[in-house]
Amino acid sequence: MEWIKYTIHTTEEAEDLVTATLAELGIYSVEIEDKAPIPEEQNTGLFGEVVPEMPEDDHLADISFYMEADADAESVIANVAANLNALRDLADIGDCTITTSMTAEEDWINNWKQYFHQFYVEDILIVPTWEDQEAEPAEEDKEPAMVLRIDPGTAFGTGKHETTQLAIKGIRRYLKDGDTMLDIGTGSGILGIIALKTGASRVYGTDIDPQVIPAIADNLEKNDVDPANFPYVIGNVVDEAEAQAAVENDPAYNDGQGYDIVVANIIAEILFDITPVAVRYLKKGGVYITSGILEGHQHIVYEAMEKAGLTILEDNQMGEWHGIVARKD
Repeated sequence: MEWIKYTIHTTEEAEDLVTATLAELGIYSVEIEDKAPIPEEQNTGLFGEVVPEMPEDDHLADISFYMEADADAESVIANVAANLNALRDLADIGDCTITTSMTAEEDWINNWKQYFHQFYVEDILIVPTWEDQEAEPAEEDKEPAMVLRIDPGTAFGTGKHETTQLAIKGIRRYLKDGDTMLDIGTGSGILGIIALKTGASRVYGTDIDPQVIPAIADNLEKNDVDPANFPYVIGNVVDEAEAQAAVENDPAYNDGQGYDIVVANIIAEILFDITPVAVRYLKKGGVYITSGILEGHQHIVYEAMEKAGLTILEDNQMGEWHGIVARKD
């Protein structure tokens, strides 16, 4: 099958705004290319990347998405262009021109795998499904506490990004044996799988992208996790009644008392809208773990949490990303 690749020429500053705008238009899977310097710890291979030499940073970025060659894309692209133009008052988005090129499906589905290799998040060894486990123990004479086999497919979530690692660390710190968890924006299912392997009795996932369905099913099977303990719904829990009902009717909701933990690894601007809903689903004394918050945007999440009556417990940072944890008193 042939696809048309649409590339938006923008700036590094506007990457999150542009990707969030595309998501609002139903375009969830994107490819981001820029020349931003690689953090030193990633250059050492700590997180499993094979990092090529980078040219000098020009602060420009290309954000690409794909549509089938025989799709009627004219109205979609016109809508994208109109919404991008509305961002000009919010950030330097560059010229935001859109160029096209043809590509074969196997090129963009498989080629990225050469850059994803097994790595540790604390004592968890994350291994892509196409590799054999070969990594050394996290500490001398100590085997990993957990080995996770992950193939994100076309869904978000390998575990190597700082935002996912911040969420993982929050789950490992606050989740207790027998807890239930609501995973908003579950992606590949990595956070829910880690929660179940850490001791959660049940996880309920939500996502707006139907492409997560095969990724979750495959990753549950690869990690010997019973799918009955990880149901999920495709829908927006902020404003879709069907998705909200699914979350409220699951046994993990504890007969209306709420989930013990709610996790959301999504950008700050979307967390602002999700937080009041998340709090409604959280039991008294429950913990709300957020991530995906870009440096300088923490105030957006602080404001949402304070308005919702949450007590902020901690704000952790990795690179330019923050993970904020709060409790419902």
